[in-house]
Order: sequence, then C-alpha cells, then structure tokens
Amino acid sequence: METICICCPIGCRLSVKKENGEIVVTGNTCPRGKEYGISEFTLPKRVLTTSVVFNDFTLTMKTNIAIDKKLQNEALKQIKSIYKKEYKIGDVVIKNILDTGADVVITGKLLNV
Repeated sequence: METICICCPIGCRLSVKKENGEIVVTGNTCPRGKEYGISEFTLPKRVLTTSVVFNDFTLTMKTNIAIDKKLQNEALKQIKSIYKKEYKIGDVVIKNILDTGADVVITGKLLNV
C-alpha cells in the first residue's frame, strides 16, 4: 500500500506492506510516520466532518476524535436524523456515536438565505 503521511508538513511518501507476518513501513523520516503507516494499514481512522441542512439553517459538525473509516457512512445516517434549532457551537449532538468513543460536536450554525 502506498500513502502519504499527514503527521507533519513534510508529507513523507510511505510504502506499507506485510512481510513474514510483520507490517513494514518504508519512506518515513520519523517514528510518527511509521506509526501512521501501521495505523493506515491496519485500521484507518478519520475525523468525520459534515453538515445538516434544514429549511432556514445549516448546522456544521464533526467528531471530536477520529473514527474507523468503515463506520463513517453509518455515522452519517445517524447524524442526518437530528433536528433541533437550539444547538449552539460546542454542543454535543450525539455522545459516543456508534460506540466509538467519539462525540459529534456542533462547529457552526449558518442561516440559509
């Protein structure tokens, strides 16, 4: 697998493969790159950022920690079912979404014109 490390601005090009039952990372210039490569190979995670559009406003939100990429579509379905005008920035919309330990937090509220 080929990927680019996002741990720092250098953006090392990593090559990750399994050899003799061990995950081998090459191309990294620091230990964080190796850890990132192993993580991407075994269980890639991302912070989920999205928005929910209503008739008169849009709520923007994100998870407070990265979640398994395989769970993101299911998490989006849950997020898209919310509706409450009283949310403000910093409010937790869903606590521990899909038992991931991540909370979905409001990051903005925009009026639709």
